[in-house]
Amino acid sequence: MPYNKIDNKKIRTLPLSFRQNKMTVGDIKQLYELDDIDFQNEELDILVQRIIAAHNNQKQVILMMGAHPLRRGNSRFIIDLMERGIVTHIATNGATAIHDFELAFLGGTLEDVDFYVRDGKFGNWKETGEYINRAIKWGYNKGRGFGESIGIMISSEELSYLMPHKDISIFAAAVRLGIPITVHKGIGYDITDQHPSADFSAIGKTSGDDFLVFANSIRKLEGGVFLNIGSQVMGPEVYLKALSMARNLARQDGEEIKHFTTAVFDIVDLGDWRAGNGDVVDCHNPANLQDSRYYFRPFKSILVRTVKDGGESFYIQGDFSVTIPALYKKVISLI
Repeated sequence: MPYNKIDNKKIRTLPLSFRQNKMTVGDIKQLYELDDIDFQNEELDILVQRIIAAHNNQKQVILMMGAHPLRRGNSRFIIDLMERGIVTHIATNGATAIHDFELAFLGGTLEDVDFYVRDGKFGNWKETGEYINRAIKWGYNKGRGFGESIGIMISSEELSYLMPHKDISIFAAAVRLGIPITVHKGIGYDITDQHPSADFSAIGKTSGDDFLVFANSIRKLEGGVFLNIGSQVMGPEVYLKALSMARNLARQDGEEIKHFTTAVFDIVDLGDWRAGNGDVVDCHNPANLQDSRYYFRPFKSILVRTVKDGGESFYIQGDFSVTIPALYKKVISLI
């Protein structure tokens, strides 16, 4: 007999207007708020040169990100890099889609988890679940991916009266600019999965299609740049599989995907990570299993393993409220 399941149709939701938020549109930095940014990092300087070179040579600059870059107020910097044609693909997770939608719709996001989870209110918000899940179902029926469907929904003329802040939506900008934006989901990761309207067939299919769109961009990564900003699990794992697929197809065509640049932005202290980094990721050395860096996927997959035979990698350590504006400031100063 099949296992018993909870009946999510019985979940009670509340309007977003009832919720207290820890972030508003006022926390999103303006493009001119760069005077106080003085982040000195030699690796960032080299990375920016690689990004500019990729842009000038019409190569890929792929940005894989978790939700924290958005939560630290960087939406306008990312959108401007998209508008300038620097960033060619945005890949992210379901949490980013939720925060992006709520900011565009409500002007606020980031609920107090500790407070709302006590009595089952956490995540059970009417509009977030209804609009995002409706967009996913629409995309499922139209053959569109998860990310594109969210962007179309936020930027829709029919819903413009409901999205007073869509100008700071990364998803809406991607659709407007024709830049692929892909969402790489795990079922149960996001509050929209709790909602009575969640259609897991649609969620799985649209996110699966996004994975193939992402892999197609990775297929063109030779000579380009791959940035992983704030994603410690999803980003490295999705990138690793997509790169293997891309290299499989490239080999069949007599091509290679080896000469590219990767970069990880995070706050984890990797120490002198370049010293003996090949040894740290060697699982046959028992000592490595006591090294916390071995379990940090961005280090293992992005900084070491996938650039061993022709690429180069960089690690930018720091808070995203500083490192992303610093990246943006340096890039726009050279274009």
